[in-house]
Amino acid sequence: MRTPATPTATVRRPRTSRSALLLVGAVLALLLGGAGTASAHATLNRSDPADAALLKTAPQQITLTFSESVSLSDGSLRVLSPKNLRVDRGTVGHAAGKGDTARVGLAGKLPEGTYTVAWRAVSSDSHPISGAFTFSIGRPSATAVALPTGSPDDTAASRLYSFFRSIAYGGFALFVGAALFTLLHRPAGTALPPLRPLRRLVLAGWTALFASTAVLLLLRGPYESGRGLTAVFDVSLLGSTVAGRAGLALGVRLLLLAAAGALLAGFAARPGRAVRVTGALLAVGLALTWAGAEHASAGLQVPLAIPVAVLHLLAMAVWLGGLPALLVVLFRAPAGQEIPSAVVTRFSRLAFTAVAVLVATGVYQSWRQVGSWQALSTTEYGRLLTLKVVAVVLVLTAASFSRQWVDRIVQDRATESLPATTPELSRVTQTVGAGAAPGGDTAEGARSTHEPPASRERAEPPDAPDSDPHRRALRRSVAVEAALGAVVLAITTLLTGTQPGRAAVASAAAVEAAREPTATVAMVPFDVGTPNGNGTVQITIASGRVGDNTVQAVVYGPDKGFVTVPELRLTLTRKAQRIGPLDARLTDRHGYWATDRLRLPLAGVWTLHVTVRVTDIDQVTVAQDVRIRPSPA
Repeated sequence: MRTPATPTATVRRPRTSRSALLLVGAVLALLLGGAGTASAHATLNRSDPADAALLKTAPQQITLTFSESVSLSDGSLRVLSPKNLRVDRGTVGHAAGKGDTARVGLAGKLPEGTYTVAWRAVSSDSHPISGAFTFSIGRPSATAVALPTGSPDDTAASRLYSFFRSIAYGGFALFVGAALFTLLHRPAGTALPPLRPLRRLVLAGWTALFASTAVLLLLRGPYESGRGLTAVFDVSLLGSTVAGRAGLALGVRLLLLAAAGALLAGFAARPGRAVRVTGALLAVGLALTWAGAEHASAGLQVPLAIPVAVLHLLAMAVWLGGLPALLVVLFRAPAGQEIPSAVVTRFSRLAFTAVAVLVATGVYQSWRQVGSWQALSTTEYGRLLTLKVVAVVLVLTAASFSRQWVDRIVQDRATESLPATTPELSRVTQTVGAGAAPGGDTAEGARSTHEPPASRERAEPPDAPDSDPHRRALRRSVAVEAALGAVVLAITTLLTGTQPGRAAVASAAAVEAAREPTATVAMVPFDVGTPNGNGTVQITIASGRVGDNTVQAVVYGPDKGFVTVPELRLTLTRKAQRIGPLDARLTDRHGYWATDRLRLPLAGVWTLHVTVRVTDIDQVTVAQDVRIRPSPA
């Protein structure tokens, strides 16, 4: 004779310690892991000409240098005149074959004025980046060009791309998770879980992933180039998209899904080993289409980051994709039947492994993505990651309610002297809790081997699952878990399209450095005391730092126009350190005076001594202080 207390005791001991440990592990995994491995979007390190540069002569080409390799298209570099006319010539390419550069030639004989360079490229992690800067020839001028101020993701194509990327992630999780649940958790001789609803769930995941991938392939060209939605009909753009890394990955994903669809068409209740191995290889291949084309494929430790990303994606699919399958089992289980203990045991063990993988990969991803605790609050990626953690905490909170309802069901069964289902329900609790430790070793021991199956079937009325309020509450709590899991996947998609914290901090530092002046400019007035003998000398010292510099000097007359003078000399001194005078040795360049090398040994305030001779006998020497900055570290 069985006693009600025995099964209850054997269930609660392992659940208390192992479940608590794994719930904490799940939070840590998503806190540290975020969404897929990441390193950085590319950032513009420097340009030639530099932003806001004032040039005496027109350059022959524009060259950009980025922090990592970038992909280019025909419109990646556009140079616009003050009248908003294109002046770039030829095709855009990499300078000297270097993947982290972009270069385009310019038309000859460019007039004076301010020119605008608008650029757009695709970084190694498949995300588009864009920007603009200006330079002037001769003197600055007004320009009819409106500089772009929006994000490269703020287009109709980009918004649609993000939406269907979310669908793709959800479809992948549902397809892989539900398929794995169905393949591994149908022991021979059992009627549960119901096969037809689970097959429909797997088919829904496959359809969502296949359709969203096809749409993503069409949208990829407009997404990268910044063009309108009508560009999806541009066959040449689609061809260039497929030739790129991201387009190739999407194409391979479609081929893998076609193979998976053929495998799904012959889906059997208990497939053989060859089918299982093939399915596992297809799942790994699908995960690689993300890892090999997005964040993991660029930045630090790529050979390690890609397999870590694959493991993280597969673990996510096993966990979050298994929840809807479990929900189907709870809602579609025939009245009066229980989930076989072997089913729950296998899924519980698999969930345990998935959470362990999430923890291990999450720690590595944390170091690679965020870089510092400060980035959690100061970067968009960090704030999204924090929001995701909140969503995960809500998932685990819903799981705790599920366990409470199961405890009440267990107590009710114990009171009715029907403890046979207690271990199975306990395992459902562990599974719903996303990774509770398996307790299959106690489940079979709790079931009496002397009670005939017929007596167990008579013990629970056929309508019990529908009439039991605790069972209904359990189903609702599992449904809430699945819904919150969908929210977690949505935030995951946003994270994959956001610049990681480590990269955002580096990018902000690069922008701040770019804002620093690239030259020291001094306007030195002079007056020799004769009619029209006054004016201003504009002296530009580039880069205005310790070390080698170039110097350009232009003389303006009283009407602010360019004038030529027979002689111009420049010396620099630092009286406090008794350095100087250092002769800049300016030479006449037919309209302006210059030297290609002036070495300054110390940072600080230097005194310029400028001697201007306007006639054979009229000259004057004037002085002005300038500050020379330290050389960059």
